[in-house]
Amino acid sequence: MTKENSKVWFITGASSGFGKAFAQYAVSQGYNVVATARRQEKLEQLAKAAPEQILPISMDVTERAEIKNAVQKAIEKYGKIDVLINNAGYGIVGALEETPEKELRSQMETNFFGAVAVTQVVLPYLRKQKSGAIVNISSMGGNMSFGGFSAYSASKFALEGASEALAQEVAPFGIKTMIVEPGAFRTDFAGDGFRHMPKIEAYNEIVGGTRDFAKEMDGTQEGDPLKAAKAIDIALQSDKTPLRLQLGEDAISAVKEHAEVLIKELEEWRETGENTRFEK
Repeated sequence: MTKENSKVWFITGASSGFGKAFAQYAVSQGYNVVATARRQEKLEQLAKAAPEQILPISMDVTERAEIKNAVQKAIEKYGKIDVLINNAGYGIVGALEETPEKELRSQMETNFFGAVAVTQVVLPYLRKQKSGAIVNISSMGGNMSFGGFSAYSASKFALEGASEALAQEVAPFGIKTMIVEPGAFRTDFAGDGFRHMPKIEAYNEIVGGTRDFAKEMDGTQEGDPLKAAKAIDIALQSDKTPLRLQLGEDAISAVKEHAEVLIKELEEWRETGENTRFEK
């Protein structure tokens, strides 16, 4: 049984993958969990493991009325929300030209606008508390991009840009903001979480490797989602919570290499870039 004053984690996309692991970890720490997702039956199964600690609520992050209802229920039951984890999302695999506008907009609606909507509904309560944390689950693909992941990375780049500004906006209220950039973790994201776009033959060799990677890594990823949850909790409890937290050796190495390439290119083109001033 959990204590009444335990932390409250509000998790989106909690029916599977990272979200489910986050909920299980939180329960193991004695926290209360508001587990939200579209699939109520999966949430009910999750809640059976710890009915006194998990409040399952059906919620679609693209429906603001459902978000408001879920947040209100969370406040009514627990009186607060300590940590919001925006985890709900999916990925598109395909070249930009292969991705129909409808699919691209749907990707943004869930991964970006959905996370923003939940954050906007929760923030008034966090501001009133003068405490709390917002954790936005991005990806190493939110720090850099790869051919075949243009739509997915676009949604995560947008989320990271908003999060970086958000961190500065809410810090004065005692609210932390953290962007999490995982590498490959053993969730079902690579299976059910990817939507493959119709192929254009011209991109077969260019994007084919990405398509194969997205399919073949399912069930073989090195990352443990429960350890990811622990790392997030450790970072949140630190006096110096990072703005960005990379998870997994693959993410750490890739982000580091990408940053080094960025700095190298910046220096190589510094003179050209600086030679743009009005002449006196």
